[in-house]
Amino acid sequence: MLKHLDLRKILFIDIETVPAIEDFSSLDDEWKALWDRKASFLSKAEEEDAESLYKRAGIYAEFGKVICASLGYLHFREGTKEFRLTSIYGEDEKEVLEKTASLLIRFNKDQDHLLCAHNGKEFDFPFLARRMLIHGIELPYLLDIAGRKPWEVQHLDTMQLWKFGDYKHYTSLKLLCRLFGIASPKSDMDGSQVAEVFYKEKDLKRISEYCQEDTLAVAQLLLKFMGEDPIEANEIIRVE
Repeated sequence: MLKHLDLRKILFIDIETVPAIEDFSSLDDEWKALWDRKASFLSKAEEEDAESLYKRAGIYAEFGKVICASLGYLHFREGTKEFRLTSIYGEDEKEVLEKTASLLIRFNKDQDHLLCAHNGKEFDFPFLARRMLIHGIELPYLLDIAGRKPWEVQHLDTMQLWKFGDYKHYTSLKLLCRLFGIASPKSDMDGSQVAEVFYKEKDLKRISEYCQEDTLAVAQLLLKFMGEDPIEANEIIRVE
C-alpha cells in the first residue's frame, strides 16, 4: 500500500489547541453570546449549557488557539534513517504560527512535499490555516489549497487512509497504534488535559513532549500502512 510515496518528502505534524480565553466567565458579552449560539448546536443533554460545554472551545478555530505544533520528517543517508522531531510552542499564538509557517515553507521549497497528520484534513490543516488568516499570516503553499483540484492538495491523513472511503466512523490514533502493535506514547496526559496543563500548570514543555509523541506515532502508523520498517528509538533525533 502507498508504495508510490517518497518518504523523504513527507512532513508529519500534530498540533495542540486550547480555548483562546481560559474560561467562559472571562468572555465578554458578545463572545458569550456567540459561544452560546455555537453551544446550542453541540448540546446533547438538558444539563449541558454554554458554560459546561466551553471546555470544548479549543477544538474550534473561531474560539480556540494553537499553542504547540510538532513536526517531524525522515532523513535517509548511507543506508540508515533518522526521524527528526521539533516543536514550536508558546503563549503567543501569532509567534507560534509564524514559526510554523516558516518551517512549512522551508521544508516544501520545491512545492513537491506532503503534509501528514491523523485526522489532519478535518482538524490540524484547516485549524492552522484559519488561525493564520486571523493573524494576517500568509498561508504557506502546503495549507493554501483554495482553488486546487482534490488531487493537487498535498495532504495525507492516516485516519482517512484507514477509512478506505468509509465515512461512518472516527478512529483514534491511539486505537490504531494498539491495533498495529505500535508502542503507545509513554505520556501522563491526554488531549482532554491540555487546556488545564496550559492554563493551570503552565507547563508548555510537557505539552510539547506529548505533541511530539503523537507526531512520531503518525509517522509509525504510515510506515505500517506502507509495509516499511518502524522508526527505532535510536533513530529519533529531537531538535530544540
